[in-house]
Amino acid sequence: MTTSLITGPTAGIGAAFARRLAADRHDLVLVARDGVRLDESAAELRERYGVRVEVLQADLATDGGISAVEGRLRDAGLPPVDVLVNNAGFGNRGRFLEAPMADELRMLTLHCEAVLRLTAAAAEGMRERGRGTVVNVASVAAFMPRGTYAASKAWVVRFTEGAALDLRGSGIRFLALCPGFVRTEFHERAGMQAERLPSWAWLDADKVVAAALRDLARGKVLSVPDARYKTAVGLARHVPSRLFSAVSSGAGRRYDPKR
Repeated sequence: MTTSLITGPTAGIGAAFARRLAADRHDLVLVARDGVRLDESAAELRERYGVRVEVLQADLATDGGISAVEGRLRDAGLPPVDVLVNNAGFGNRGRFLEAPMADELRMLTLHCEAVLRLTAAAAEGMRERGRGTVVNVASVAAFMPRGTYAASKAWVVRFTEGAALDLRGSGIRFLALCPGFVRTEFHERAGMQAERLPSWAWLDADKVVAAALRDLARGKVLSVPDARYKTAVGLARHVPSRLFSAVSSGAGRRYDPKR
């Protein structure tokens, strides 16, 4: 039985990954800060899909939380993790210098340090076994000049692409998933006015996960679900950054697309 570890699995894209992988008969390891919601999610998945579900309560914006998950990934006495989904994340509303520095640093720890350390811990065993999958959830914001959040997600994309090159031939598949706006709790937690975003801009979390897994099966390293956001990323890559930023920042600063 394949075992998949998912961070941030209690809502949004993380929950969609948990449902899809459980439906595909993967046992699960769920990692989140909120122990109550973690237990509720695990119980629902066990009952609905009949798979084994471990829970690990950990705050991945702290060294202790990251270390705890590294320990699970390296524990030879437990079922090895064949699929790692680094999904946990959050956003800060506002421009640079408007968000507290402590929140900015927590974001970098969660989006960058945790992704780096957990990917390394998982990949060690995957390379020894000659197989494995790492999905790092980034954002279309990675391709736009838009503060710390976008910069951290740009790092996730480049890191994933680099790891895929460095470990080519190892049997490990890597994917950087870059969705646009997805209906999750992300925007509410960040205090963003997501209700003002037009309905056509929203994506469905289950469809985002399905698109990501299709791209993974095709051997892609970068997945941008939906033609609308593929177009946005294409423009961001080819239009001068100052011009693209001027066009996109009005909406982006209010909503900050994530998942």
